[in-house]
Amino acid sequence: MLASTLQFIGDDPDPLDLKIAAAVIAEMREAVAMFAPYRDVPKVTVFGSARTAVDDPMYRQAFNIARNLADAGWMVVTGAGPGIMQAATEGAGRERSFGVSIRLPFEQGANPVIAGDEKSVSMKYFFTRKLMLVKESRAFVCLPGGFGTLDEMFELLTLTQTGKGLPAPIVLLDMPGDDYWSTIQSFVTEQLIPRGLVSEADTSLYLLTDSCDEAQAEITGFYANYDSIRYVGDQAVIRLNHSPTDAQLDDLNERFGYVVSTGRIDRVEPFSEERRNDDRIGLPRIGFTFAQHRYGDLRAMINVLNSYASG
Repeated sequence: MLASTLQFIGDDPDPLDLKIAAAVIAEMREAVAMFAPYRDVPKVTVFGSARTAVDDPMYRQAFNIARNLADAGWMVVTGAGPGIMQAATEGAGRERSFGVSIRLPFEQGANPVIAGDEKSVSMKYFFTRKLMLVKESRAFVCLPGGFGTLDEMFELLTLTQTGKGLPAPIVLLDMPGDDYWSTIQSFVTEQLIPRGLVSEADTSLYLLTDSCDEAQAEITGFYANYDSIRYVGDQAVIRLNHSPTDAQLDDLNERFGYVVSTGRIDRVEPFSEERRNDDRIGLPRIGFTFAQHRYGDLRAMINVLNSYASG
């Protein structure tokens, strides 16, 4: 990092470019330090409109899902603004909330629930803010919002679809009788899929629901057996809480053999790269040579692995 910085300075960049680079490093340092003491606590990021009024039923929906997840041991990350973000912070409570706010000329900083807390940070750039809202969380809930919320939701799906983001539960949460997300879903199924712009399997990357209970079950159930994934060379290594039986391995290969470019899905021992970093080496794992364009199918495989834990 220091070498790249010195090379950058040596390139005689425009002073504005230097200011941007310096601000990015400073913002990331502050945010990473804020999250560091809570690295092992599961976190869920809640996205949604800053314009949602307190008396809007969607405000209560955001409050409820955040409260339910906080009660289940999760911490809640929001953009620290008003509306849906404040509702989620209220639901989780200040002690179980993080705020990553953006400095805008027409907003007054973090909402009063999280403002001034040690778990709140302010950022100048949207791209660094989005990085920290996504990087630290193991689940995501998107409630209705404007351009910003849609940008965050579609970037989440893009990261997961392309493998730039790790598999994670993504919930599009409506209210009963509200068709906000179902309208977006119709656009996907009636325009994007027929045109070949996304695959039908990509719809398994998210869950659309109007139930807080179903949303919570999607998030907590995702980790019923699945723990994490790591790529070692061309091998996808899925770490699990319970090792699959021989019959379950046969079932996986029969149902998902097409996501394997060579060989088969099988149990593996921790790779040297994992041992070197002490990376979940006590967990059982399966490995396979992944055909790295089938991330929607990978998500479906994780669902099946989780069903083995409850079966």
